Amino acid sequence: MEQYEPDRLSPAQVAAMRRSLLSGRAAMTRRSLLRASAGGALALGGLGTLSACGIPAAGKTEGGTSAEDHSAEEKVVNFSNWTEYMDVDDSGKRNPTLETFTKRTGIKVKYTEDINDNNEFFGKIKPQLAAGQDTGRDIIVLTDWLAGRLIRLGWVQKLDPSNLPHAFANLSEQFRSPDWDPGRAYSYPWQGISTVIAYNKKALDGVEVKTVSDLLDNPKLKGRVGLLTEMRDTIGMTLLDMGKDPARFTDDDYDAAITRLQKAVDRKQIRRFTGNDYTSDLTSGDFAACLAWAGDVVQLKADSPDIDFLIPDSGYMTSSDNLLIPNKARHKTNAERLIDYYFEPKAAAELAAYINYVCPVDGVKEELAKIDEDAANNPLILPDKAMQAKSRAFRSLSSKEETAYEEKFAKLTGA
Repeated sequence: MEQYEPDRLSPAQVAAMRRSLLSGRAAMTRRSLLRASAGGALALGGLGTLSACGIPAAGKTEGGTSAEDHSAEEKVVNFSNWTEYMDVDDSGKRNPTLETFTKRTGIKVKYTEDINDNNEFFGKIKPQLAAGQDTGRDIIVLTDWLAGRLIRLGWVQKLDPSNLPHAFANLSEQFRSPDWDPGRAYSYPWQGISTVIAYNKKALDGVEVKTVSDLLDNPKLKGRVGLLTEMRDTIGMTLLDMGKDPARFTDDDYDAAITRLQKAVDRKQIRRFTGNDYTSDLTSGDFAACLAWAGDVVQLKADSPDIDFLIPDSGYMTSSDNLLIPNKARHKTNAERLIDYYFEPKAAAELAAYINYVCPVDGVKEELAKIDEDAANNPLILPDKAMQAKSRAFRSLSSKEETAYEEKFAKLTGA
């Protein structure tokens, strides 16, 4: 089990966090593109917490540490999630799927949108977790790399399969066994986040784009290409284009990807590295093509006939946001029942129809078609088997690798 020490962030890691908060994955919204304004200032203010040394090292902790489970007598579950990541009715005040769960089970969901960034939220809950205390939350949603860190630290509870029959049966194959939680013993995915190539047909004006190599090498696209400020997405897509597996690459492979990207930067092939703000460049035609997140592309395609996407033959990157139960949670069984509920096809379809991210649940197409036939036929929301087969994940990194890789990527992007 990983030894816990107070976080000491390198300058490159701090820079990466700032990019993420202001324009990257932390700034992506779940529907309205508002996350940056909602969370950026708070999260940046919390950077000091992450780099401070005021919390004594907790050492190795026992995984799966629970409080006495009060689920039977306390019909409640405390659920912390990202902003704009839940279905909402037309009034903007009700969450239909949560209300259905409560009517069926009698369990009230105290739903809080208090996650604006992975690192900022980790800084918020780690004092209690390190001290072996209840965080006041029964379910939290974290991106895969941080979910893996909490599992290694022993700060989340092992799930009871008997309470998760739908989750076990309906989990899509591409999400079943990440390297940071083989077999999903501690987590289940909330939604998947795919990185694809998006393009503006009008801006391309007949120029063919099929691969990342086309983005990096075609002189007709010089100055009209966008890459992402998220290291795992840009490097991962480049590694795939080079015939390397992002789940198994070496330091030399990483350096080769950096070198390849640096050549494109030096030739001014790349207009700029962006976070979620690539959406305006793409719709205006300043970007003829760029790396993009699938959830955004769904919305952009709905608004503009010129916007489309492609999946390179070499593959594409997928990460996930994941449901976990922290140590000492008071309502573990209730939490597991809620997790399992969202792997029922009807509930999963209602959620997918609203937020438009990659649904990790098999068997939802028929239910989703009843709500939105276009969404049911959209491979960015429900990938078919061929598309799933091209999905790849970025491998877990050690703290040393994280620091070294972020430093090199920061130099590349000019951050």
